Amino acid sequence: MTPDYQTVDAKIAAIEIEMKRIGMWQDEPLKPEQYDFRSAFGADTMAFEQWLEFIFIPHVRDMIVTRGPFPSESNVAAQALREFDTSGFDTARLQQLLQEFDDLLQA
Repeated sequence: MTPDYQTVDAKIAAIEIEMKRIGMWQDEPLKPEQYDFRSAFGADTMAFEQWLEFIFIPHVRDMIVTRGPFPSESNVAAQALREFDTSGFDTARLQQLLQEFDDLLQA
């Protein structure tokens, strides 16, 4: 069953709010060359939280605006678990929100 756009939009908004709350949101834009990544989650040119902010969130919002199809699954929470293990941020709530996002797409 495909999630509705309103539910996904609310989850993405909550992810952004939590990233800002814990100080994981970057005000300055990425350098243009950072968008030229080849690795999953942009790992070769940016930090995972940058990928969330500059790639993941805008991409999901674009799918919402254009009413495009959502992918059949997401594994962003599993990557967050690996990435945030030593981040120094209190990411428990953010990881929960990312898992809830994944769960929406796999329902």
